[in-house]
Amino acid sequence: MSQGESSARDVSGLRDLVVAGAPQIVADLSGLIRIPSVSWDGFNHAHLDASAARVAELFTATGLFGTVGVYRHGEGAPAVIARREPVGNAPTVVLYAHHDVQPPGEETQWDSPAFEPTVRDGRLYGRGSADDKAGIAVHLAALRALATHHAGDLRLGLVVFIEGEEENGSPSFAGFLHEHRELLRGEVIVVADSDNPSTEIPALTVSLRGNVTATLRVRTLNHAVHSGMFGGVLPDAMMAFVALAASFYDAQGGVAISGLEGVEQSTSGEAPKVGHEAPLAQGVSEVGRGSVPQRLWRSAALTITGMDIPSVAHASNTLLPEVSAKLSLRVPPGMSAGSALALLKDHITRQIRFGATWELHDVSLGEPFSLDPSGPVVGLAATALAKGFGAEAVYQGVGGSIPFISQLAEVFPQAQILVTGIEDPDTRAHSPNESLDLRVLWRAILSEAVLLSELNRREISDLAEVRALD
Repeated sequence: MSQGESSARDVSGLRDLVVAGAPQIVADLSGLIRIPSVSWDGFNHAHLDASAARVAELFTATGLFGTVGVYRHGEGAPAVIARREPVGNAPTVVLYAHHDVQPPGEETQWDSPAFEPTVRDGRLYGRGSADDKAGIAVHLAALRALATHHAGDLRLGLVVFIEGEEENGSPSFAGFLHEHRELLRGEVIVVADSDNPSTEIPALTVSLRGNVTATLRVRTLNHAVHSGMFGGVLPDAMMAFVALAASFYDAQGGVAISGLEGVEQSTSGEAPKVGHEAPLAQGVSEVGRGSVPQRLWRSAALTITGMDIPSVAHASNTLLPEVSAKLSLRVPPGMSAGSALALLKDHITRQIRFGATWELHDVSLGEPFSLDPSGPVVGLAATALAKGFGAEAVYQGVGGSIPFISQLAEVFPQAQILVTGIEDPDTRAHSPNESLDLRVLWRAILSEAVLLSELNRREISDLAEVRALD
């Protein structure tokens, strides 16, 4: 039998196993969604412990791993590591996802409860249904199929790494990597935490923006005073903040902070993502200059994601002495997050008005990431995606940030990193009514199972030469 015939038989056999395992993996994913594992401060972190424990149980039950454990670094959130050693010179593949989720936001904006998984019109709704408990489900189901299909001849080394604080900026990630480096080492790393341009077309993400998050505090008065007696004479903190915030943007809505320009890159097959999923109100236009990929993937973006100010219901006729705002600055590939932070500070220093004082605190930096799409395993992964989805994969940039990927590349410089996705344009990750298209779930599972099956035939020395399946 030729390698091509063997590959076709693998795809058929693995597809049958994925279909047979579909009800169980939906049940397992639904159980994980029911655990409100929000990693942000102010939420009950006992749910993170419960989530990690359940993830460990699920991977232990596969019977594939020599060790499965829940680990922490210092005061960090719990992460799960499962490891199976390779046979002979077979490569080791690290499968990453995260079990923590974003806060649900306003429950009234959800059509069904955030932590009660609900299937409607072929989509599974619930916080974490896609980002990123679906990543856990893809790894789990692909491994179940792999274990059955290759019973008796599974040579591949396997590591499952399920982080518990990605949505909170991965504060202990770097230390965790160094502490558990030997458990996590591998030749290929698959990060299942990105998206696809549609439910039909798969993507490999080859660039990601970095991120600078910080809380900006602006103060103008020692205490609040009556707005009738002092308004028009004393500057309140909101006035100073609004003037500063306006200076962040130019007339077209692009970032007006000097020096925050992206580096032009070329990605073959890139697909712009702004379309029907962009919820523009009637009459509202896009912002910024250049093509959609240039603005989303290779340019800076600054968003004010929250503010500490009185609510409308509790507003009084006073001048505010202080306001605070949460800033999220997306950093284009080719620039360090530290450089972007320095440019932001310089801009605030030059643009703050009325002599207001300011400070940035709770600063977190995440570096951007870019991948050479001609890397030796990328073609292999693209072909596996094509077999799983029935459509050619595209190489794309993503405007979001996964800062730990650059840390993975630093700690494991010889590893080849693949960034795959489960989300689609209607997923609404981080928003109310987050959902997962179940067709994408099946296709992603089959794609990963095909990739792992092919790598199971390889030696470590083969990876430098491999480009695509026969």
